[in-house]
Amino acid sequence: MGSLKSPVFLLILHLLEGVLSESLIQLNNNGYEGIVIAIDHDVPEDEALIQHIKDMVTQASPYLFEATGKRFYFKNVAILIPESWKAKPEYTRPKLETFKNADVLVSTTSPLGNDEPYTEHIGACGEKGIRIHLTPDFLAGKKLTQYGPQDRTFVHEWAHFRWGVFNEYNNDEKFYLSKGKPQAVRCSAAITGKNQVRRCQGGSCITNGKCVIDRVTGLYKDGCVFVPDPHQNEKASIMFNQNINSVVEFCTEKNHNQEAPNDQNERCNLRSTWEVIQESEDFKQTTPMTAQPPAPTFSLLQIGQRIVCLVLDKSGSMVNDDRLNRMNQASRLFLLQTAEQGSWVGMVTFDSAAYVQSELKQLNSGADRDLLINHLPTIAAGGTSICSGLRTAFTVIKKKYPTDGSEIVLLTDGEDNTISSCFDLVKQSGAIIHTVALGPAAAKELEQLSTMTGGLQTYSSDQIQNNGLVDAFAALSSGNAAIAQHSIQLESRGVNLQNNQWMNGSVIVDSSVGKDTLFLITWTTHPPTIFIWDPSGVEQNGFILDTTTKVAYLQVPGTAKVGFWKYSIQASSQTLTLTVTSRAASATLPPITVTPVVNKNTGKFPSPVTVYASIRQGASPILRASVTALIESVNGKTVTLELLDNGAGADATKNDGVYSRFFTAFDANGRYSVKIWALGGVTSDRQRAAPPKNRAMYIDGWIENGEVRMNPPRPETSYVQDKQLCFSRTSSGGSFVATNVPAAAPIPDLFPPCQITDLKASIQGQNLVNLTWTAPGDDYDHGRASNYIIRMSTSIVDLRDHFNTSLQVNTTGLIPKEASSEEIFEFELGGNTFGNGTDIFIAIQAVDKSNLKSEISNIARVSVFIPAQEPPTPEDSTPPCPDISINSTIPGIHVLKIMWKWLGEMQVTLGLH
Repeated sequence: MGSLKSPVFLLILHLLEGVLSESLIQLNNNGYEGIVIAIDHDVPEDEALIQHIKDMVTQASPYLFEATGKRFYFKNVAILIPESWKAKPEYTRPKLETFKNADVLVSTTSPLGNDEPYTEHIGACGEKGIRIHLTPDFLAGKKLTQYGPQDRTFVHEWAHFRWGVFNEYNNDEKFYLSKGKPQAVRCSAAITGKNQVRRCQGGSCITNGKCVIDRVTGLYKDGCVFVPDPHQNEKASIMFNQNINSVVEFCTEKNHNQEAPNDQNERCNLRSTWEVIQESEDFKQTTPMTAQPPAPTFSLLQIGQRIVCLVLDKSGSMVNDDRLNRMNQASRLFLLQTAEQGSWVGMVTFDSAAYVQSELKQLNSGADRDLLINHLPTIAAGGTSICSGLRTAFTVIKKKYPTDGSEIVLLTDGEDNTISSCFDLVKQSGAIIHTVALGPAAAKELEQLSTMTGGLQTYSSDQIQNNGLVDAFAALSSGNAAIAQHSIQLESRGVNLQNNQWMNGSVIVDSSVGKDTLFLITWTTHPPTIFIWDPSGVEQNGFILDTTTKVAYLQVPGTAKVGFWKYSIQASSQTLTLTVTSRAASATLPPITVTPVVNKNTGKFPSPVTVYASIRQGASPILRASVTALIESVNGKTVTLELLDNGAGADATKNDGVYSRFFTAFDANGRYSVKIWALGGVTSDRQRAAPPKNRAMYIDGWIENGEVRMNPPRPETSYVQDKQLCFSRTSSGGSFVATNVPAAAPIPDLFPPCQITDLKASIQGQNLVNLTWTAPGDDYDHGRASNYIIRMSTSIVDLRDHFNTSLQVNTTGLIPKEASSEEIFEFELGGNTFGNGTDIFIAIQAVDKSNLKSEISNIARVSVFIPAQEPPTPEDSTPPCPDISINSTIPGIHVLKIMWKWLGEMQVTLGLH
């Protein structure tokens, strides 16, 4: 076996519909190339939309250029056009560009149910986002008063997407106390404006006078908004409000408002957006340009039929651990179910040479699929020449189509030190290569093929009960097909049975799926006894058995019934696996999907790998699901992680449908596979999903000719789960490679507790401070920390930069809870140490048993505010007679001013005749 160490590729893998992939963007001589803007399948044909996209990017490029100190501009953009639109001569076939790896998605649907531009971002400060979401109405300029010019808004979202910076406004907390006075959340603090009461009723809003300070809190009462003045001198910041005419820059270290309670300060440790951008790889590899950049160029690409060629290893090592047969079982699933109707599929096998098993054939019927299945290899022998297989596959494809945009599924279990000899050919081909590494000795360079072409990389061990090989092939849905055409995996399970034992269980077919439902069972020695019942209790017949390949499958006719499908499978002294897949029941009802993501394809010990899973139905996030990640190492060891959507630890935002966790349980160098299980349950209460964090500011109002005008209320759509959410899903999360793991056991403890990111503080009266946060673990978000260090300061910068010398809070009796538990702690400020109007900043550090310390938490703040004294109440409870004096005289009417000492002042008008 060769070394499994590989070069460290610091790549952020992007969240896609069902698989891992990455953006094709490259920065070349200050210009961004390879940007993909996809028009979604649901958008009606409209040629004007293409021009709107061009106009936005063209106008945004010089704005970006000036905002970044002449460093960056948009160089070329590919616009992906749906297959349903009419073909035109200027529309060419995509190469590596797909809907899955699109950087910008133009769709008529939005998670907010409106036209709000936003960016999917699930990582930490400075990490790239997933993609930008825009709508046709926004691009057409129909939302100018709400979000401002399209080009400026696009640059705002680009900063979220490319550099991982955050908003400098706060929709939930528009004002904060600073030195006892309310201030608008903004950056920079030099932005001027008016604080106005905004009253909304129905679909309109009006201004209702100046804001009034609450005497108890010191803040403005509800309904107060900050309306910027129309004429400003301040140039920052784009991440606050890019709609202000003077704003052409990002906040820098010099003008950044560190006190403002916004996401940028909370997520980026008080650093300005420009400081974060300066730390990016983009910034480090560029210098300012001396000339103006050229205008962007555009290519119009229209997707067509899927073209894919299986390139399968049949070398001598495929005899080991029944690999050849397992490959055929997984390939059968791909040919029966995963490959979409109408796809063109070919097959090549290789050992030391390559062989055409089947030219491209279109899958229009079951007979077409069976014909390809019959060409799967039956004998394993010879060496391993991966490049021979790839060259032959290109030849097969070229006989009917260009290789641009085609796909190759490459499976191998062997080493091949000549694989790099065809890297240039692969790059030139325009084909996407998905790699499946089988067993511990697969070529270490294999993943480079999928990395350079935007394909999926997967790994399967020889632990048959983990069903990894079938899972890998189940994940290979088209990157360009509509989600309704995708095969969705409902179940993946395996077990070792002895002495006529049974594998019993059930799989849920929910109302969003049911079409083309397939049950596939594999075994290792003898055909098992199989029983399957539909939700009505009717036993299913019609299983097709292939005793040579050791597989049986049942294709449920029509649309499978909604409910629990039960199964009982009996066998002795062998390993069984069960896989269940289906498709959307309707083209109009989106299916529930599970999209796994890892934040890097190479994890260098002791840096953790972050595992995410996004669960959605269409654009709507699914809450309160039970989500588990199974991570299997090259040694065959499987670690189970419960993923959480709690807004703590690895999870960026609570209740956004993205479930997250850190992985630290490395046991060897080499490949690790990721698999996600998700199960829905009963939600008896009505839950509201968190809106996307990284969205363009909705403009409450503006000043025109000295008059404040208000926009309609900001559209708010709450995703409510008011019924049972019964569903089950399984999804392959691809693979990553671990390096630098110590060979000697035990592996040292080098993992500190994770950073606390949700610290909140409040003050009762003038003295009692209440803190809440989510407990970290001993190793990031696993286990239990040993103790907490809480410190405070009246300077937010001093607390950040000099935490260890800041005033420490007595935490005697504060014992950390298990990771992910809610922590509550209160302490007294003591005496008259802090006067009225004092701002107090608080942070926490967690310490583990090895005395490893977490990063300093987000900084929470409280302000000492002593309300003005009420006039003293007389001790005598008997009301005195009122003082009455005539205030003014109008013919026929006397207005009397009545003064009651026990009520205060009151105006009463009396009519006299």
